[in-house]
Amino acid sequence: MDDQTKNLIQNHIDNNEVCLFMKGTPDAPQCGFSMAVSNMLKILEVNFKGVNVLEDQSLREGIKVYSDWPTIPQLYVKNEFIGGCDIVKEMYESGELKKVFDDKGINYKK
Repeated sequence: MDDQTKNLIQNHIDNNEVCLFMKGTPDAPQCGFSMAVSNMLKILEVNFKGVNVLEDQSLREGIKVYSDWPTIPQLYVKNEFIGGCDIVKEMYESGELKKVFDDKGINYKK
């Protein structure tokens, strides 16, 4: 991955408390997994930044290298990689995702 792509990814993560690298946008997801994670965040009324990896092939491949995670979507909360769709869904259902938001001081619908 080139430095420009790495810096772009780092800037998104640094400047957004909750950052979702996804296919499409929160309003128009282009993959079911991205839609699922986006919808969980919307249900919790979390303010998050959706980054559309389909707009840039180097970003799409770079995020996988950056996180050492092979799939998209990828959720970051306050610079910490949380996981992809299956992990976020499991955490959402168990209440663990709310605990992460509480621990990191992220506002959501209680």
